[in-house]
Amino acid sequence: MNTITAAITAVGGYVPDFVLSNKVLETMVETNDEWITTRTGIKERRILKDADKGTSYLAIKAAQDLIAKANIDPLEIDMIIMATATPDMMVASTGVYVATEIGATNAFAYDLQAACSSFLYGMSTAAAYVQSGRYKKVLLIGADKMSSIVDYTDRATCIIFGDGAGAVLFEPNYEGLGLQDEYLRSDGVGRDFLKIPAGGSLIPPSEETVKNRQHNIMQDGKTVFKYAVTNMADASELILQRNNLTNQDVDWLVPHQANKRIIDATAGRLELEDSKVLVNIERYGNTTSGTLPLVLADFEDKFKKGDNIIFAAFGGGFTWGSIYLKWAYDKK
Repeated sequence: MNTITAAITAVGGYVPDFVLSNKVLETMVETNDEWITTRTGIKERRILKDADKGTSYLAIKAAQDLIAKANIDPLEIDMIIMATATPDMMVASTGVYVATEIGATNAFAYDLQAACSSFLYGMSTAAAYVQSGRYKKVLLIGADKMSSIVDYTDRATCIIFGDGAGAVLFEPNYEGLGLQDEYLRSDGVGRDFLKIPAGGSLIPPSEETVKNRQHNIMQDGKTVFKYAVTNMADASELILQRNNLTNQDVDWLVPHQANKRIIDATAGRLELEDSKVLVNIERYGNTTSGTLPLVLADFEDKFKKGDNIIFAAFGGGFTWGSIYLKWAYDKK
């Protein structure tokens, strides 16, 4: 029996219609377009304005886009992994609801949370299920409604984040394509530098926590930036070395879209030319779990069967890593 590898065979994406531009942010907090663009590379981000819609709405839309483009029957999906840092609610899994809503009633589903590395970790998990031989179609969705946890009076965070979702389908491959190698790491030192302080078991919700805005995302930007630059670049470089790849062997870098300077530092360490670095941060900002699959959805036309793709991400916790994947198809 041939060795099974796990390959991405379809992608989908979705972003809300409402555009929150830097110019609009200038009217909300003390900032300006030049300052934001210079430091982050972000020009605008998409926001899900509907108060009655959560992350599940974004995920459902991205999954439906994939299903329609790939022309697959949702009943054939074996499992769904929902990568998100902003579930609709506690306890009741967002992924389970999404599975039911898209008609994937034969699938089991659950949520995976590793902040901005959620989708990267999800790739490893989805691939392992496929490689086990037990599952044929694993749908991995990355989605976050970051606007639901952002304090729009805090200029340090409100300029960064946006809402969006992407999805990929992992299936067995017998040509050696798909996920080749991974290097995933975490370090609990990051717990103090990027977090939502209240709402969990440590500090349950109360009138006081709401009044103190402790349910919004908070970060020590300089510390997070320093760790992100070092660790994303280190992980990506190690993946190349471990697989005897040079910068000429890499066709594409798909980096987490948190900050253009972090992306540039990672690409610089790998000595990749700009044309190989896929970036859409200027249009969406940081959609957390949605960044990597949204890049795949936006640039799917560029990928050719056999292309070597390096994924890299860094998230709160801290969590980070890099994955080496061989693309499995030419878009029809």
